[in-house]
Amino acid sequence: MRDSTHVTVFGTSLNPRSRSYGLAVATTRTLADRGVPATLVDLRDRELPECGREGSYDDPTVNELRALAARSSHLVFAAPVYNFQLGSGAKNLVELIGRGGLEGKTVGVLCSAGGRRSYMAPMTFANALMLDFRCWIVPRFVFGVADDFDDDGAIANPALVERVEGMVGDLLSRA
Repeated sequence: MRDSTHVTVFGTSLNPRSRSYGLAVATTRTLADRGVPATLVDLRDRELPECGREGSYDDPTVNELRALAARSSHLVFAAPVYNFQLGSGAKNLVELIGRGGLEGKTVGVLCSAGGRRSYMAPMTFANALMLDFRCWIVPRFVFGVADDFDDDGAIANPALVERVEGMVGDLLSRA
């Protein structure tokens, strides 16, 4: 790990009882336990415009998040899965911060879904990051289902905590 390592973890769900945000919190905690500086961004606390609307790319919040991503050595996206795809918050964020914040970054992905059948959902998201922005994607993504969380969205399954720790280790192995 290099001295300038900084990880930004984006919680992209807008659900007040988000389970993917529980993954983001666990990841940030794991990074802190390893002494790695990290910033947790919860999109529920931000007013992001829809990508493509007039002025959306010059929005002050977008500029702030783009600058944060640009300063970070690594990025992690925590997202819910809906209809076998990552939620729209993740895609909207990627499009808004774009090349200026994403190009060449090492990226980890955390997902929560209602059931196990959509475990391949991160692949189209990962492909877009690789092809559009030349990101390095951690091949070990974290996928949790409803039974892995308590009623407040915190991780209840120790095996899921181990998967988060494994993803963080893989993320940091690429400086």
